[in-house]
Amino acid sequence: MNRLFTILCVGLLFMGLLGLLGIIFSYSCLDSVDSKTSDIIPVYTYKVVNTYPHDQKAYTQGLAFENGFLYEGTGIYGSSTLRKVDLETGRILQICKLPQKLFGEGVTIHKDKIIQLTWRSNVGFVHNKSSFELKRKFNYSTEGWGITSDGKHLILSDGTAVLHYLDPDTFEEVGKIKVQDNKRVVSKLNELEFVQGRIYANVWKSNWIAIIEPRTQKVVGWIDLEGLLIRKELSNPAGVLNGIAYDAENDRLFVTGKMWPSLFEIELIKKSTAAPDIGK
Repeated sequence: MNRLFTILCVGLLFMGLLGLLGIIFSYSCLDSVDSKTSDIIPVYTYKVVNTYPHDQKAYTQGLAFENGFLYEGTGIYGSSTLRKVDLETGRILQICKLPQKLFGEGVTIHKDKIIQLTWRSNVGFVHNKSSFELKRKFNYSTEGWGITSDGKHLILSDGTAVLHYLDPDTFEEVGKIKVQDNKRVVSKLNELEFVQGRIYANVWKSNWIAIIEPRTQKVVGWIDLEGLLIRKELSNPAGVLNGIAYDAENDRLFVTGKMWPSLFEIELIKKSTAAPDIGK
């Protein structure tokens, strides 16, 4: 009787172990599938919906959109400006010139303010959105490239793979993320725009925009804008893609570049899963 009981116990234990191994194996398989799926980063091309005139003298460093108007920051020492621009005509409605010793960079709208960065001077400016009146200055420790707002924080790029989160009232840094895709760090992040919970970032000297998920610090999509502007249309070889603006009310995406004669409203179209050769 004891021998039979022992055999039954061993059998039950063996069956239990098999069941446990089966569970482990099944979860392992699921994890494997999920991992492979997460490695696939979609690539988008574009359809031009509308084309608008753009000041070809504007060395575009930052772009934002609100209530039918574009707000643009331009660079170059001695020519840097903050502008309010009519979308349809490209006409400059308001302009504020920066001191000659400063090189203007990214701009963003946060509530009733427009924030503008400068390149290597470690100083930014806060303007009243309506009047362009200068409200205050603030400092940051890095170079200033692009800036956007997620509604709670300002997000600043400095030309590396790092995005810095700033308190919009004190301008103190409260966090940062380091952006990468599946295998590499993605650097040269430039002009930024916050679009439906994600950060869109121009990659400097390329025709690519990275779509970044802030919570994971990962690139979750690439936008290939090759061919958007024909090279012979450029008056300056420095005229690279740079400038992203989003009309949240009407779900419209606008892009342009430094000294481009046009600004484009585009619609994204899924192209492939082949990621660009962009890295550290």
